[in-house]
Amino acid sequence: MARFDLQEGDYSVGDVRLAIVASRFNLPIADRLLQGALAALGRHGIAEQDVTVVRVPGAFEIALAAQRLAASGRFQAIITLGAVVRGDTPHFDYVAGECARGVAAVALKYDLPVIFGVLTVDNVEQALARAGGEHGNKGDEAALAALEMVSLLRRMSDPSTS
Repeated sequence: MARFDLQEGDYSVGDVRLAIVASRFNLPIADRLLQGALAALGRHGIAEQDVTVVRVPGAFEIALAAQRLAASGRFQAIITLGAVVRGDTPHFDYVAGECARGVAAVALKYDLPVIFGVLTVDNVEQALARAGGEHGNKGDEAALAALEMVSLLRRMSDPSTS
């Protein structure tokens, strides 16, 4: 088997500034995601003063807030959190799709990890299951993804660290 250079990140990022953009819509779910993210960051040594939390009205507004934070140059990663629950109209498809597209666009424009931790679910039960219920907490997972991506991008920028 050929040998290759494998580059991976981990959760050991040391000095880092992170932002979290969290929706207020579906607040009980969004709050659980936020608590999961903050707990994960705390478990990995990220101090509260190194995390900025920004609240936006809904999922559609997440990308604009993330873009402003990215443009500031103050953060090494941005975590986006919220919940879009399917209803009886096509509104779900527009909001969920544009939120995801907007978050991805910010990441690519600013060469910055912008983690998509927005639940897109069919009902509230599915959301609760993913916000600290039987399927874990996707806020926790989003925070870990942010740390891993910060670590990976640092290693990719400085080959001596891999």
